[in-house]
Amino acid sequence: MRVYNIAKNIFLNPKSFLLDNKTVKQTIFKNTFWLAVAEGISRLLKLILIIYVARILGATEYGKFTFALAFVSLFVIFSDFGLSHITVRELSREKKKEKEFSSIFTLKILLSTGALILMTVGSLFITPDQDIQKVIWILAVYILIYSFSEIIYAFLRARQQMQYEAWAKILQAIVVTGAGFYIILNFPSVQNLSFGYLFASSIVLIFILLFFHFKIYHFSLGWDKTIWRKFLAMSWPIGFVAIFATIYNQIDSVMMGYWGQITQTGWYNAAYRIVNVTIVPAVLISQCFYPVLSIAFKESKEKLQNIWNYQMELMITLAVPLMIGGIALAPGIIDFIYGPSFSPSVLAFQILIIMAGIVFFIYAFSQILIVSNQQKKNFWITFTGAVVNIVLNLILIPKYSLYGAAISTLITMLLIFILYLIATAKFTSVRPLNLKIFLVFLGAIFSSVPMYFAISWPLTYNLNVILTVLIGAGVYLICLFMLNKIFRLNRIKP
Repeated sequence: MRVYNIAKNIFLNPKSFLLDNKTVKQTIFKNTFWLAVAEGISRLLKLILIIYVARILGATEYGKFTFALAFVSLFVIFSDFGLSHITVRELSREKKKEKEFSSIFTLKILLSTGALILMTVGSLFITPDQDIQKVIWILAVYILIYSFSEIIYAFLRARQQMQYEAWAKILQAIVVTGAGFYIILNFPSVQNLSFGYLFASSIVLIFILLFFHFKIYHFSLGWDKTIWRKFLAMSWPIGFVAIFATIYNQIDSVMMGYWGQITQTGWYNAAYRIVNVTIVPAVLISQCFYPVLSIAFKESKEKLQNIWNYQMELMITLAVPLMIGGIALAPGIIDFIYGPSFSPSVLAFQILIIMAGIVFFIYAFSQILIVSNQQKKNFWITFTGAVVNIVLNLILIPKYSLYGAAISTLITMLLIFILYLIATAKFTSVRPLNLKIFLVFLGAIFSSVPMYFAISWPLTYNLNVILTVLIGAGVYLICLFMLNKIFRLNRIKP
């Protein structure tokens, strides 16, 4: 009935339903729809580009590119330092705080400048290869320009106008992918590809700033140090969380590159790129629920619990089949996307896809701590994860290379999940373990079992991998629907 009502409203008044904010569920659906369209198109285009880059340049040259990108990603967090998250939270709660945005924007510029200096200096110590150093410098500017849009998106998320963010991301993906394809097909080299990324992202950022300035919010630079101090005081725990999260997501590639395992870095990142795409739904769901949860936190504990439960149910429903199906289809996926030369990526992919499923749950727990003003708990949890990940990488990468890196990431995420579960139960009003969540989890498990046998059956497995995925998804959804009808899970209270 809920799906029928949504479809009816879209059909009768699509413009209003997809552009205006009416009810909580409609707003969540609208924002999820737009971000899903944007992320889907963006990730698909970039994934296709990366596949061609890996195929044309080979694992070694591709490894150089991913090593440089992983290195600059370690420092780009300093350009935001949790500022975007706090901007969404604060502006969504009180509209009058939008007048502080000019000072927030200026602070973003200053933080980005500092991050660029760190990247440039750090590149001189991470590798003696001057060609890789040049690529790092180019990608440093690119990734800062790319991330600069986040502060604009934060303002739009606070207003729950994510359709504008979606359009901007789609434009950005089209321009960057187009430039990347032109260069990789005509002037194939890592350095030329980096210049293409930089040029394309610069053009798009100028367009985004002009559109925002004239259509959304007329802003100027602000120099209110009081506002800077206030927002940094709130954002620093989230900033460190992002730093530590980036460490256990990127440090393995940096370590392998530093130790000269460039080809292995290419294999590892080939698997990681696909896994990152599978995490997109978790990102979209968390972004759409964040402002709604922030508002609910001020209204009532019961409403906060219900909305969080709804979010967690979506995460479970998606994460369980992702892990089981990903493990079963890993050889076919890697061969279909990259070809036989990337077969060493298969085992790394199988390990990382389990990590991806755990990340779905982590997003929900991490977000509720921020909403509940417990972001300092995020700091300690991710700090612990970063330390453990570095130690595990130091032990496992020299012995097991990319597989050691994958195992380190999986163990780290499992530890972080356990710590988030404990912190959520102890420091928020949300009850993370309740009957409805448990039954939804069981339903996802039981629905995934026939899916696994369906996609593992030789006749199905030997089909085109895309068709096999679609068959598996169909079997899973049918089983989930039947279980929901039989046991009426939607009527069970938490």
